[in-house]
Amino acid sequence: MTEQDAYLAMYAFLDALYQSTEDDFLGGLLGSMSLLADGSPADPAIAGEWREAIAKVRDGRIDPFLRLRS
Repeated sequence: MTEQDAYLAMYAFLDALYQSTEDDFLGGLLGSMSLLADGSPADPAIAGEWREAIAKVRDGRIDPFLRLRS
């Protein structure tokens, strides 16, 4: 999966969540993430944040596991 494919998958996931919740925050985020005709996000800051997220995944700097304490 390319970075672009991953971005679109994340967008689709968030859009589906928005459709079921109509949460204003998600709506605003989706507006910022929407792509312009040149393929860049409507909010230029999103591009940098997305690249940082990709770098964190590639470098193993995220921990997605839920750890419950007993």
